[in-house]
Amino acid sequence: MRRLRYLVSAATLGASIIVVPKTSIADQGGVSFWLPGLYGSVAAAPQTPGLTFGSFFYHTSVSAGTGVSRAREFDIGRLSPTLSSNLSAKLSADVDFIFLNPSYVFETPVLGAQASMGMGLPVGRSSTSLSGTLTATVPPFGIIRSDSLSDSVTSNGDLFPSAALKWHQGVNNFMVYGTGDTPVGAYSKTSLANLGIGHGAVDGGAGYTYLNLESGQEFSVVTGLTYNLKNDSTNYQNGIDLHLDWGASQFLSKQLHVGLVGYLYHQVTDDSGAGNHVGGFKSQVAGVGPQIGYIFPLGGMQGYLNLKGYGEFAARNRPSGYNVWLTFAISPTSPTKH
Repeated sequence: MRRLRYLVSAATLGASIIVVPKTSIADQGGVSFWLPGLYGSVAAAPQTPGLTFGSFFYHTSVSAGTGVSRAREFDIGRLSPTLSSNLSAKLSADVDFIFLNPSYVFETPVLGAQASMGMGLPVGRSSTSLSGTLTATVPPFGIIRSDSLSDSVTSNGDLFPSAALKWHQGVNNFMVYGTGDTPVGAYSKTSLANLGIGHGAVDGGAGYTYLNLESGQEFSVVTGLTYNLKNDSTNYQNGIDLHLDWGASQFLSKQLHVGLVGYLYHQVTDDSGAGNHVGGFKSQVAGVGPQIGYIFPLGGMQGYLNLKGYGEFAARNRPSGYNVWLTFAISPTSPTKH
């Protein structure tokens, strides 16, 4: 029982990293501030008080068709909104980064809940390519232009402060969280590839975890809303986003658990702003995949590794493909007795 509680504590740290950078396509290109899949198993379960460290390596490979490609060409100034044109194009992006997230879990309750605060920073590389054919009309002439663009950046992304409150009642665990984007990362409105998003954002939500320590079964779900501030560089404001992440797992031993993870993302209000030339451009995507986690002692602390992956489907106005996460977390050893 004690070792299982250790695992829960470490796994919770791995699941509680709150914010991450976006892929190389800016917000108005169909990619949200929130990265779907961020939360997973035991997300709402309490942690061991003290200084903790969470990190993960993230890789994604995505592509999109004409709609997103056209939006990106508007964003970087390759298309004029006053020009009558048709575009047949494909956009592809690959992103690799490491996200570092030190945090502190307070021992003194706040409103009867366990409180925590953290600050995250991503460092990595993003590369994007766009290729296609543009057919434009400038009366009385017709113009055909072939586009083949590529761009990459290696740098840091934005800063992501976060805070959470968690309540524990037997097998039921509840949480509320808040986070946001401080736009200090690598960003240029004329670049295809960015690690920052060029604007602020505020996100908040709630979560629930069912955790039965006797049977080793758990199920977690976290949902929230994102409000995006205007990007002053492009005069574009993304709409309000709704997201839901879930995870389910079975502890096979005191150290090992396996299961499934998934997410749903849906933009609920239209994009706006003087720089918006593509209309409402509401985006959505869903993903599902396997996960495996392992606990191990680490110099008087608890170490945790988790590998999970998602295949995406039902995408609209958004690049989609697959993504893989490798989480490494260190947390204080639980004082819980047998």
